Amino acid sequence: MTHTVAVDARIRLSLPRTNVLATFPDGRIFEAPIGTLIADVVRAQEALAPSALPVQSTPSPTDGAPIVAVMANGRLRELSTPLTEDAEIVPVTTAESDGVRIYRRSLSFLLMTAAAEVFPGVVVSIEHSASSVGGYFCEVQGHDPFTQAELQRIEARMREIVAADAPIVKTPMSVAEAMVLFRERGEVERVRLMAHRAKETVVLHTLRGRQNYFQGYMVSSTGCLKYFALHALLPGFLLRFPHQSRPTAIGPFTPYPRLFSVFEEVGHLLNRLGIRSVGELNDAVSTGRLPEVSLVGEALHEARIAQIASDIAAQGDRVKLVLIAGPSSSGKTTFSKRLAVQLLANGRRPFPVGLDDYFVDRDKTPRDANGQYDYECLEAVDVALFNEHLLSLMAGRTTDLPHYVFKTGRRETGITVTLSRDNIIIVEGIHGLNPALVPSLPPERIYRVYVSALTQLNLDRHNRVSTTDCRLIRRIVRDAATRGYTATQTLRRWDSVTRGEKQHIFPFQENSDAIFNSALAHELAILRPLAEPLLLQVRHETPEYIEANRLLSFLQWFVPGSPDPVPDNSILREFIGGSIMENLRLWREHTLQRAAAEEE
Repeated sequence: MTHTVAVDARIRLSLPRTNVLATFPDGRIFEAPIGTLIADVVRAQEALAPSALPVQSTPSPTDGAPIVAVMANGRLRELSTPLTEDAEIVPVTTAESDGVRIYRRSLSFLLMTAAAEVFPGVVVSIEHSASSVGGYFCEVQGHDPFTQAELQRIEARMREIVAADAPIVKTPMSVAEAMVLFRERGEVERVRLMAHRAKETVVLHTLRGRQNYFQGYMVSSTGCLKYFALHALLPGFLLRFPHQSRPTAIGPFTPYPRLFSVFEEVGHLLNRLGIRSVGELNDAVSTGRLPEVSLVGEALHEARIAQIASDIAAQGDRVKLVLIAGPSSSGKTTFSKRLAVQLLANGRRPFPVGLDDYFVDRDKTPRDANGQYDYECLEAVDVALFNEHLLSLMAGRTTDLPHYVFKTGRRETGITVTLSRDNIIIVEGIHGLNPALVPSLPPERIYRVYVSALTQLNLDRHNRVSTTDCRLIRRIVRDAATRGYTATQTLRRWDSVTRGEKQHIFPFQENSDAIFNSALAHELAILRPLAEPLLLQVRHETPEYIEANRLLSFLQWFVPGSPDPVPDNSILREFIGGSIMENLRLWREHTLQRAAAEEE
């Protein structure tokens, strides 16, 4: 007996699909042949924007930001990627951190290509990030430092290449093939870098016949690289680009002579170490030279701290207050304690005053745009009381200091202090360089120090390592060890942290009397084996996965190093643990004991 099975008329045999569907955030779905480049689909959705979409009444500073990549099914993808399956497509612009990095990396390739065409034989190197002026500090080999007129010629060629919308083509190849190519071109530092690569392949990019390696994604063609400027600044020049908050505008140029003097100094120090790139560092780690590198780096730190302390001491009783400020994970706590030790050696007795103890009560704390308490704004501090107490302490009067209790959100009575003539007050806090923090104090009584990891050893002459990334990795390691935070939690907070830095710290860095660069050439080799397991725990489905994966990718270039050679007073110990400075409290107890003895 034959049984008849009912079949839904909507179900039928079909041929294999030859197309894919791309769904955009506005709900529109585009159909394209399998293998169509994402760039072509993005251009189509831009060209076919529906007139029914609402128009913003108030223009945004991020309007017109170039699309430089996409999120395809939750993964960051280059525009040159072919679509091989249905995907939810979210454009990534230069108003976002991932887009900014892609834009600046591609712009660097454009600069190097144009410079080589205008001045054959020259090599442009990306030395440092100068976020204060919105650019990279670059130098040139094979030519005297470019004049502004020469930079104008290079800039003109760059704009010609942009107008031509020249393609940037990526080519995967084996590491062995890449090493042969770089060896033939005499790029010794890049050969050294590739020699320690764990993966067997590497991706090179080509622009107008010039092939190069860049760590990370690139734009698919030069047409979107419209916003830049070149500015002569001896001994090199600046490649300037827009800020993320205003992605189509180049801001006014403001010189930062103190900051750039640090950049020049770092170049000399790295020459002394004989380590100018990660490849050379990897060679040093592999051959057992890490203790030497660590000791020399620490000696340079100690010499600089001693120099700052001597400068303060040389001013006698005139300076009574040292203000220390810097961005997150710069090592300010260890620096302030090491400075205190050096001040003691110079006959000055440091006394710390906590800026956090002057927070206004929580119900009076301003809130940010998200309705959260904004402890980073200056209005969160009782500036009037802070100034009153500083003046009282500096005058030698007995002063009742407050203590802020974060659990209750209220100030309570703290210790009572009388400082002697040889005491010097040290305050560490986010607003230390802002004159508005101490409007009542005579400027000549204050010494300000800016502390930050200002430089980092680059992968090679074209691939810089972000100092912000270095601070982030420091913080991930420290947060896990001391606060029990996961890498996901630290990454989630990081954007908020950096926004506060840009608003409250970076604009005032030139107000400092001294700058201390807390970076160490070897630190990422030490941090890698501590950070990697934490980053690998970030789950694929979380928004933080892309950032974790990016950090893991560049950490893989560093040969892991043991923390054993790191001295116990090192700034690096603040993040990896084992710091002798953590429990150093002699400055306050000694001052209180001295004050009590004088009263008797």
